[in-house]
Amino acid sequence: MSEGSGPGSAATRTRRPESDDRAGRDARATRRNAWLLVVALLAVPMAVIPGGDLTVVSLWGFLNTAGPAGALGAGGYPVWAYFLEQPRPFGALPASIRAWPLAIGFHLLAAASATAGVALGREDRRVTGGLLALAAAASLWVSVGVATRFGVGTTSGWLAVIPVGALATLAVVAGVYGRDLRAAFER
Repeated sequence: MSEGSGPGSAATRTRRPESDDRAGRDARATRRNAWLLVVALLAVPMAVIPGGDLTVVSLWGFLNTAGPAGALGAGGYPVWAYFLEQPRPFGALPASIRAWPLAIGFHLLAAASATAGVALGREDRRVTGGLLALAAAASLWVSVGVATRFGVGTTSGWLAVIPVGALATLAVVAGVYGRDLRAAFER
């Protein structure tokens, strides 16, 4: 073996930092891309009700294309106004409505976890993925509650309420955090 080609040689030492730099850049890009997807989920509606006047049920409230008295336009109602103006106590609300703050909380905690991953370079991807799975379940619960109010499967078609948020969140969980979650359960 020649002097310049061994494991401790200068040629080997100079190649390692370059590959370490590339691995570090790749890891940062992966964390940044995951963060973008998690934060984008905050804007994805939990449910879309396409019939007649389009209604969007988001984490933050309702949006509707119906204007006052049939006029063209759009209206909205923020979720915090709904809870603040609600005459019934929180415990008396339907379970699907009580799940709404859980969906918001799980999404925000997952976004905070992913943000810490980007800002600090450290993230427990199992925690972020688990929070997103819980957010998907809570969003689906809200969507199912909305669907039952619209008579889905009985008086209206199965696609009267589309659970966009739960599907998008589950796609991010499976695509971005799936390997980490599977590894957590295989141990």
